[in-house]
Amino acid sequence: MTDVSRRERAAAWPPLPLDAWQDTLTTLHMWTQIVGKTRLALAPMENHWWQVALYVTSRGLTTSPMPSGTRTMAAEFDFIDHQLYLRASDGATRAVPLVPRSVAEFHAAYMEALASLGIEPGIRPVPVEVETAIPFAEDREHASYDADAANRCWRVLVQADRVFKRFRGRFLGKASPVHFFWGSFDLAATRFSGRPAPRHPGGAPNCPDYVMVEAYSRECSSCGFWPGGAAVAEPAFYAYAYPEPAGYAEHPVRPTGAYYSPAMREFVLPYETVRRAASPDEMLLEFLQSTYEAAADLGHWDRAPVERGVEA
Repeated sequence: MTDVSRRERAAAWPPLPLDAWQDTLTTLHMWTQIVGKTRLALAPMENHWWQVALYVTSRGLTTSPMPSGTRTMAAEFDFIDHQLYLRASDGATRAVPLVPRSVAEFHAAYMEALASLGIEPGIRPVPVEVETAIPFAEDREHASYDADAANRCWRVLVQADRVFKRFRGRFLGKASPVHFFWGSFDLAATRFSGRPAPRHPGGAPNCPDYVMVEAYSRECSSCGFWPGGAAVAEPAFYAYAYPEPAGYAEHPVRPTGAYYSPAMREFVLPYETVRRAASPDEMLLEFLQSTYEAAADLGHWDRAPVERGVEA
């Protein structure tokens, strides 16, 4: 590998140690929830809540167009300009600067920008899927924004999104888009067996059980990227199956360095292991493929009709 290619790889897969930007991550998580709840309020319902997710762009994360009367509006976190842009289909544009400020201040600025566009969605102004759910308008505790760290996180999401889409293209059956869920702040892609799943027990913090019941209404094998926290205190790629088939936790997966986390009930591949690999793409694809095979084989999926092949 040449020095140039090493530099390019390092730029594409930057370091993202969790402890160095934990405060910014927590604040940004709340900001994405505020914007994501706009999609929840405006977009028509889709299976598994796919209508609420955000998507990786060449500059950040977007809601994609959301209907508001006869107009549409998209909100995009731009982690290059460090602005939240609101763009309506009638040409109106607003911007909310991404700077160190409290969740309460961001919430007020964002809602004011929406109102100036004539958009007033009914948003339940409390975060979900977090242990401590401070109402957005009252949250002055979380107020950090490290622009460099936010940009590096987005650059990691760009690479993960690119590789996940390559993996998604191998599957001909029902599969989710590659999308970013603001509730858990992770990028995810899911494959489905085609069979119904047992009712999910729920239990996500500050989240109604019916949300998880809908999300996991069909048997699935899911993978994703998460900046870390709780049981996995580092950024990591993950994979899990619902329902988890017998023997899944003990099933060997690749590459070396991947492991099963009993606390998470997921296979985990540390991001740092991937970014230091000679070929991060191939290492990540190996993890995605082997964990899917574990779920599909142990779960007795009918694989042949829905697989294009690993060479895709």
